[in-house]
Amino acid sequence: MSSLPTATRGWLAGPGLARLWEAARRRLEGNGLQATGSLRLSGLGAQERTDLSLLLRKPITGAAVTVRLDALDARLRSSAAGLGLMDVLQELGPALTDRRAARADAEARREQVWTSLARSLDASPLADQEWARQWYDGLRRAGVPKGVAPETAVRTLQQAVQILTLLLGPGRNGTRGRGELAAEATGSAHGLDDGTWLARLVQRGAALAHGTEFPDHAAGRRALWRLVSVSPDEVSSTVLTYGLRPEGRGWRERSLHERALHHVETHLTLRDLHGLRLSLPAGTVIRICENPRVVEAAADARCSQPLVCTSGSAATVVLTLLDALAATGCRFAYHGDFDWPGIALANRVIRRYDAQPWRLHAEDYERLAAHSQSRGVPQLPLTGQPVHAAWDPNLAAAMTALGIALHEEATLDRLVEDLA
Repeated sequence: MSSLPTATRGWLAGPGLARLWEAARRRLEGNGLQATGSLRLSGLGAQERTDLSLLLRKPITGAAVTVRLDALDARLRSSAAGLGLMDVLQELGPALTDRRAARADAEARREQVWTSLARSLDASPLADQEWARQWYDGLRRAGVPKGVAPETAVRTLQQAVQILTLLLGPGRNGTRGRGELAAEATGSAHGLDDGTWLARLVQRGAALAHGTEFPDHAAGRRALWRLVSVSPDEVSSTVLTYGLRPEGRGWRERSLHERALHHVETHLTLRDLHGLRLSLPAGTVIRICENPRVVEAAADARCSQPLVCTSGSAATVVLTLLDALAATGCRFAYHGDFDWPGIALANRVIRRYDAQPWRLHAEDYERLAAHSQSRGVPQLPLTGQPVHAAWDPNLAAAMTALGIALHEEATLDRLVEDLA
């Protein structure tokens, strides 16, 4: 392709023709790069009228003009440019994109995803299973998650068919670890971690195969893994505890009791909780906090009251422990941060366990804010949307009025006093 002469390029690239090229580019990119149809420019300035008159070889005196693209293409070819409209636009840059062809190509690539999945299922032992057809139909309706390239989608769906065949096809045998299964199918032990698309694909297939609802919480997802003889990870997530003295005589109970006697905090995994008999005297009050610093301070002060820490989120391992304690007749008192996420978490825990708010009322917040301000402590602004506190209708209003976020560390001394 010939290049534009330097002087011609400079004139064509001037501001007087910029809107023409922009409009022409949009039209060509939308109609398959064909110089057909017309475009209209309105609100023309003096420079635009002058340059358009020179380019089109006709006087442009009004505020608007209609330009036929085929005529513009012919005019450019016969001018000093010596190139058609598409080549001129390519020269002036950026490169043209055939959006119609790109859309067709993208649609073909998306269709290939489902064609590939259908072939994988047809070639697998799952081909005659009704749940497998339902699985395919549901996935096709939902579509590929945003941001997942078609090539990645094809590979991930093939991996899902492979895993479901291992778990639900003929000849399945024994329990597999989730990490082991993931490594076998994807090369990574984290390929089936919670939140991955592959994990959701496999779990949806497993739920359909067993006629159960797809779970919307971590405990349900672990139960679903066990249903298809997959052992989920039960050791990486922990709950921080202090001062728990279970009455059982097993080594786990004795160990926990001994650590409490020596004022040592303990991290418990889900596996620990499955093996523990958490029998405590009925009516035992368990304090619940949000921040690990409270546990650390309680241990340093050799406090005697039992304490469980949510670590800022009521994860499954936390709720599993609290559920077990509640089943033995324990009662609960909760304290957390005076910020909106802290209030939301407090609502969740207090409602679930009928817990008593622990230094968590409007007057506690106002007293703590005044104390912090009197000491010249830097103030942390309260951000986000207000959250109503289920236990105190005045708390959200008080927090909104002062606009200060106060974390548990600000009231550590009082919390330790209560724990002692």
